[in-house]
Amino acid sequence: METKSVKTLGKLVSVLDCFSTTERTLTVTEIADRTGLPRSTAHRSILALKEVGFLEQERARDEYRLGIRLFQFGATVLSNMDLQRMARPYCEALSSLTNESVHLCVFDGERMVFVERATGGPTGDQNDMIVMEISPCYCTGVGKAALAFQDEATINRVISAGQDRFTQHTIVDPDDLRRDLADIRERGYALDCEEHKLNVRCVSAPIRNSAGRVFAAVSASGPARRMTEENQHRLAPYVVSHAEAISRKLGWNPATPEDGGAA
Repeated sequence: METKSVKTLGKLVSVLDCFSTTERTLTVTEIADRTGLPRSTAHRSILALKEVGFLEQERARDEYRLGIRLFQFGATVLSNMDLQRMARPYCEALSSLTNESVHLCVFDGERMVFVERATGGPTGDQNDMIVMEISPCYCTGVGKAALAFQDEATINRVISAGQDRFTQHTIVDPDDLRRDLADIRERGYALDCEEHKLNVRCVSAPIRNSAGRVFAAVSASGPARRMTEENQHRLAPYVVSHAEAISRKLGWNPATPEDGGAA
């Protein structure tokens, strides 16, 4: 009975795994094809997931998408992450030090997920939290800071998915993006020069887990008129030092070789 339950759970998870940022809605037939399940089994799995709110059916169409209940679970996971709890004082300190907005984000393998935001000085009140907000990883400072230190397979996967142009400054050429990522690895921090949003620039640095793998990033951002390229480089040491402090708090030891795996 236990083995049968595990197999059933595996089928349900395989259905959820079919969805991505590029395939947000799928039909029963498409899900059956992707999972390798018989159409009848796929349909029963879909109905079971729909019943508990993990899937929702598109109106007037035989298509399904991930349900809001998964979002709620995700928000709960983020709120209980050691990263958020341990990094919060460092984010607040960095915001006070730079007088700019600070963002803490996790790399999910494709995009960046906001975990914490602290704003201070002229930009707003301290410690304004954002949960489950998604941003691209190829045109944001936090995204590039995390992506640059992933393995080649992960970088190739992100680049092969294509780069939408958000502004005239967005890097959409794969070769240019690879060169930018190489520069980030060399200097240890990333710059967003109005690549995601006009009039917003930032400087970001990677955060490592106890194994030394980059799985998150932190940034200081502000309006372009104040966050000039000169100021981006001036603030970079502060961002890097706070990112390293968060990494150490999470158990990273710079003397320990990185294990080489993707975050």
